[in-house]
Formats: sequence, structure tokens, C-alpha cells
Amino acid sequence: MNIENTKAQMRKGILEFCILSILKKKAKYSFEILETLKVSKILVVEGTLYPLLTRLKNSELLEYHWEESKNGPPRKYYNITKKGKEFLSELYVSWNELSNTVNELIKNIK
Repeated sequence: MNIENTKAQMRKGILEFCILSILKKKAKYSFEILETLKVSKILVVEGTLYPLLTRLKNSELLEYHWEESKNGPPRKYYNITKKGKEFLSELYVSWNELSNTVNELIKNIK
């Protein structure tokens, strides 16, 4: 069994939650999202991010708009929709329940 593969699967499982959380307060373009994830030690490549952003948009959890850039071509800024905020609220509840349950399990096994 490969530990890196297991760790990657765990990160993939929470990626939607992390992206929606990043966009909760402010619209960002993809590079900013990648940088925020990188700083948080959740390493994601563009090839993973773009299909996920498209899926979230198609699910009406995100929307985007274009803005001119001083340093190159226009940038696509993503922001969370009302439906996305409601979905994120449900994910927070699920995350807290799961996190508490797993932490309690681990604590009791030690």
C-alpha cells in the first residue's frame, strides 16, 4: 500500500470543501486559489483544479466573471453563489461531525 496515494485521496475528498471555503469571503482567480491551497499545504495542480471549478460551476455552487489584468490577459474570477454558501454550510456541519468522530476514535485507541 502506498502512503502517498492514500494521502492524495484524503486531500481530494476535501478539495471541494476547501475551495468553497476559500471563496466564501472574496472572489479569486485560479492562481490565487492554487496559492491559498499551497500555503495551506494542500498541494493541487492546475489539471485537478480546473475540472473541479467547472464541476462546481455546473452545479451552480460557483459563478465567474472576467476582469482585465494589468499584467496580461483578462482573468476569470470565481465566486461562491447563494446555493454554494448553503452547500458550504452543510459541509461545515458534516466536517465538524466527521472530524470530531475521528478525533474521538483516535484518542480512545491510543
